[in-house]
Amino acid sequence: MKYTYKITGMTCNNCKASVEKYLNTIKHLSSISINLEKGELDLIMDKHIATDILQKALPEKYKLSEYSERKISTSINSQDIPFDFDKSKIQQLKPLLLIFFYITSTAILLNYKEWSWNEFMMDFMGVFYIIFSFFKLLDLKGFTESFKMYDPLAKRIPLYGWIYPFIETVLGLMFLLRFEINLALIITLIILSITTVGVIKTLLNKKSIRCACLGTVLKLPMTEATFIENTIMIVMAIMLLAF
Repeated sequence: MKYTYKITGMTCNNCKASVEKYLNTIKHLSSISINLEKGELDLIMDKHIATDILQKALPEKYKLSEYSERKISTSINSQDIPFDFDKSKIQQLKPLLLIFFYITSTAILLNYKEWSWNEFMMDFMGVFYIIFSFFKLLDLKGFTESFKMYDPLAKRIPLYGWIYPFIETVLGLMFLLRFEINLALIITLIILSITTVGVIKTLLNKKSIRCACLGTVLKLPMTEATFIENTIMIVMAIMLLAF
């Protein structure tokens, strides 16, 4: 469900960032989009939140107005619906599980004749990055909006969210081409550790938001699977660096 509000009191990008920061503390918000020039605030909620609750989360200088509040289409095909809470967790994560199955199968097939765990892990990480960056690039703007909801660096530096899928593409090629592997591993540890911190905070706060790992085309909820997915990559990176 998407709702639009009029908001006053914002004068610069710092104000915009401040409003996003305070609203991010509210549960059941899956997306926050602010148009500074128009003074409009678009919120996507998985459960309706009263305007007074939103207002209380903001400093007094920012005022919300209900006059333009509207509920947008909630049809099955709507891009505004992050995920279906009536489905079981396994059903919600089915696309992610299938993709992991195909990534694992591909890495095994590339190495089954002359098996090597190191080669398998590098192929796994390479295919992982290529596939995941592909889905992010299908809707780059939507990805950045979802990604900054939980990634600490993307929250502070919006440009990071825009270039993140391209970083993944480059890392994927580095692993598959066996080019500067140690550098690729170090970058992997840095970017995934940052993201994992945000994932852990989101899970501990029990916030219901969209996982941006596969962009916005596949509407996945943020669950423990996201943490496990990052952890697998981090563990592989550590093992490859160590051995």
